[in-house]
Amino acid sequence: MDIQDLQKQGQAMVTPSELIDATSAKVKEILEANFPDYIDYENGSFTVQRGSATVLIVVRPFTDKETIVEIVSNLVNGANVTPELMNWLLRKTAELHFGGFGLLFDDTVSYSYALPASNLDPSELKTAIESVAIIADHYDDEIVAMAGGTLVSEGWNGDDA
Repeated sequence: MDIQDLQKQGQAMVTPSELIDATSAKVKEILEANFPDYIDYENGSFTVQRGSATVLIVVRPFTDKETIVEIVSNLVNGANVTPELMNWLLRKTAELHFGGFGLLFDDTVSYSYALPASNLDPSELKTAIESVAIIADHYDDEIVAMAGGTLVSEGWNGDDA
């Protein structure tokens, strides 16, 4: 059962669009002050480029009173996803202060972190974006060396989020 099924049954909370819009405006204000080269896709998603890392910042619905700001960097496409790689990603996730590695539906290796947005602090969001970028920029080459594949950044041209 997915969120749409729960909403139809009246069991899931719906985040008001005004709350999503207010969070997007706050994120945009923080990005303007700290990352002037950011790209605004005008749908609640933004990107920041740092080193070989493209960081996607997305405002997501959560509850009727809360939104989430997700900070994601896709690192490697086409890696050989072996038990050894998955073990390494899990252990590395346990070593890091926040966030975690993941595998997308197409086995793209990603790193992400999420913040509740009701009391979003500019310093906290800035630190989260910089941390995800640093971690992604550092580990993408290590993952390619270990498991093959290509850096997602090799195909980045600034036109797609």
